[in-house]
Amino acid sequence: MRPSIRSMETLRSESIPQEREGDWFRVLDQYELDVTRFLNQVGRLPLLHRCMPWISRSGDGVFWYTLMAAIFLFGGQQGRLVAIQMAVTAIVGVAVYKLLKNTLLRARPFITHPEICRLTAPLDYYSFPSGHTLHAVAFTLVSGAWYPMLLWITFPFMLLVAMSRVLLGLHYPSDVMAGAFIGAALASLSLSLF
Repeated sequence: MRPSIRSMETLRSESIPQEREGDWFRVLDQYELDVTRFLNQVGRLPLLHRCMPWISRSGDGVFWYTLMAAIFLFGGQQGRLVAIQMAVTAIVGVAVYKLLKNTLLRARPFITHPEICRLTAPLDYYSFPSGHTLHAVAFTLVSGAWYPMLLWITFPFMLLVAMSRVLLGLHYPSDVMAGAFIGAALASLSLSLF
């Protein structure tokens, strides 16, 4: 269930589980703060402010589910197998990122640092790892392994989804890098099993 915009506005004052004392994320947050702040300011530019929320929402599933459906419907027997492979990879990806987010409890940048603006509503409270990026990388690699011509579309879109998460103030760069690494690992595992 998505939190309402109103509930997200009050996150700084709500009693949500906090990072543990001495948590290594505090050090990482400070290390990444300047670049996160800069990228968030870039995200406020009018063109990016209009486009990035749309890209981020599309990367939340719409784009990838449409791609899976097209592969399933028009790819013959191989397409059905690839679509199933992508769906299984997605389910495993959701389980992995939810487990990590709910265990590691890294607060989103806009919660911890008031100078970072949230430019769209997040799906949940925690930021590590980026689930959008995890799935974008996994879907791009799995679909691209079977249909390399799709990489002309999926690879640029994957990069835009990953960038949007930091530009919108929802993730630190390390959240996106971790999501990309996990997504690549899941895609590699999936490709080795199918």
